[in-house]
Amino acid sequence: MTQYLVAIHHPDNYDPAAQEDEAMHRDIDILNDEMVAAGIRIFVGGLRPVRDARSLRAQPDGKMAITDGPYIEAKEHIGGFWVLEATNLEEALEWGRKAAIACRAPVEVRPFF
Repeated sequence: MTQYLVAIHHPDNYDPAAQEDEAMHRDIDILNDEMVAAGIRIFVGGLRPVRDARSLRAQPDGKMAITDGPYIEAKEHIGGFWVLEATNLEEALEWGRKAAIACRAPVEVRPFF
């Protein structure tokens, strides 16, 4: 079976305290329970806001540049993710659909090598 990343995308100004409610947390808990029961969930993790991120870039002189924020400048960032083991892309997409509904956010589904 192939492992898939199911990533939740949030806008850069996403504020969990203002945008998440009990119903959303309940829906995510239900989805997590369903994934565990199906035996497909390998790992799940929510990420802190982008203001807590640091990016590291190797410099030509051998030094390391460390900057605040995510690696790329974008209007969205990954807010959390699951690693699932599914039989095929269609199954992974179905879990991604459920994740988009529970998290009320866009979702990316991508297989690992």
